[in-house]
Parts: sequence; structure tokens; C-alpha cells
Amino acid sequence: MLCLSPHGFYRMAYAEWPGPERRRPIVCVHGLTRNGRDFDRLAAALAHDCRVVSPDMPGRGKSQWLEHEADYAYPTYIGACAALIARLGVDEVDWVGTSMGGIVGMFLAALPGTPIRRLVLNDIGAFIPADGLRRLATYVGADPSFADPAALEADLRRVAAPFGQLSDADWHHLAAISARRKPDGTLGYAYDPRIGAGLRQAEPQDVDLWATWDAITVPTLVLRGAESDILRAADARAMTGRGPRARLVEFPGVGHAPALMDEAQIAHVRGFLGA
Repeated sequence: MLCLSPHGFYRMAYAEWPGPERRRPIVCVHGLTRNGRDFDRLAAALAHDCRVVSPDMPGRGKSQWLEHEADYAYPTYIGACAALIARLGVDEVDWVGTSMGGIVGMFLAALPGTPIRRLVLNDIGAFIPADGLRRLATYVGADPSFADPAALEADLRRVAAPFGQLSDADWHHLAAISARRKPDGTLGYAYDPRIGAGLRQAEPQDVDLWATWDAITVPTLVLRGAESDILRAADARAMTGRGPRARLVEFPGVGHAPALMDEAQIAHVRGFLGA
């Protein structure tokens, strides 16, 4: 689909699981370096009852890379998701957002007349500590090259170890959807390395989104990896007592962010959305 950035139009890809007709869509939006295919397992489960749509945000997956790196910013992402909702031709959607995708969901849910009916935030919240952002800055936007899929998967297992105890099949899947072929024939990650420019250009600072959180009124579920350095335990608990007074579920042995690939994690999302 065609979207508009501050410097021109670009094309954004999205995957769709049709589900039953005339059921509200569920929009699933991925994290900073990931893409919409992260939700393949979750979407397959949800599509028994609902239509599911998952975009590759600009510069990721099969979506077009932006000409200006400064356009990799939340105004662009919010505009892209608003355009996607308009394309779906509906007045109301449910939202599942991991990390960056959750921040986009919070911004949209806090606006007057929001189309979001229910909001699921996967390991992101109203306060993001600088220490967690510093860790992300060590690898976000890196552009390593790999000789073969096995080498890429090995690196992904290292970088994404906080996702938790995934099966070999899970890692194979994540590696396959994370790869792009470079002009020299090697493999790289399926994103524009410039998406990390904002994190690297200045020393990371705490991000305070409490004003946005307090403006949200829709029912909200917060999922947290118990070892997360992006959504701290105290901040997650505070989110249950103000704003939308979210329901909180924590997953032991997981950091940032739960992969939403196993049955237990998927069950929490399905139950909350009524899917």
C-alpha cells in the first residue's frame, strides 16, 4: 500500500490473515528491528476468529526503505498505521504491539476518537529507562553480513536471546523472516541500517510517556518479560493503577520481549481480545 512520509510517498507491505467475514480486525505491529512476520504464529491462532493484519513498518521486511533517515520516527509510523486502518475500511480495530509497535499503539489509543477498541502492549509501557535503550543501541542498525542462513541464525540467537526459551523450529522461522540478500550475495538483516540512527546520534535518555498513558481509556493488557530492561517491574505495576489500569501478565525467564510464539503467551492475548 502507498503511504506518505514527510519527504514523499513510499510503499508499505503487510500480511493479512482473512479470518471470518465481518469480524473486527486485529492489527499486530512489530518492534524496532523486526517485521510483521514475527506474528505468524499468533496471527494463525487469532485468525480462527478474527481478521489479522501485520505490517512491515517502513524500512523493514518487504517495505520500502525511506530516502531520509530522519523520517524513521514515530510521526511516520503513526501515519502509516492510520493509513493501514483506513485501508481496512473499518471504524474499530484491536491492537497488539511489541516494543515500538506498542508505543505506536499507545499514541493512537490516547487520541480523541481512537479506532482502537482493545490494546495489548508487549513489553513496553509508560516509561522506558535509558539503560535499556543503551543496550538496544549496541546492535540496532548494525549491518553485519553472513555467509549462510546458519550464520545469521547464530547471530540472531545471540542478539535476541531475551526473547526466551524458543524451540529450534522457532529460531529457524525467525531467522528465515529476518534475512535479506545483499548485492554481494551475502545475507543481512531485513531492515535499513539507518533505522537506528536516532539511538546512536545522542546519549540515550529516559523516555517518559506517562502523559500519553494517562490519556488512554481503552481496556489494556500489558505483557512483560520478567527479566526485561525496557519495561521495569515497578513501572509495569504502576501502569495497573493509573490511566487505563491495565491488566498485567509477566512471563518468567523472558526479557525484552516475549516472542508470542508459544501457546501460553498466545492464550493470554486470545483471551483478552475475545478471539
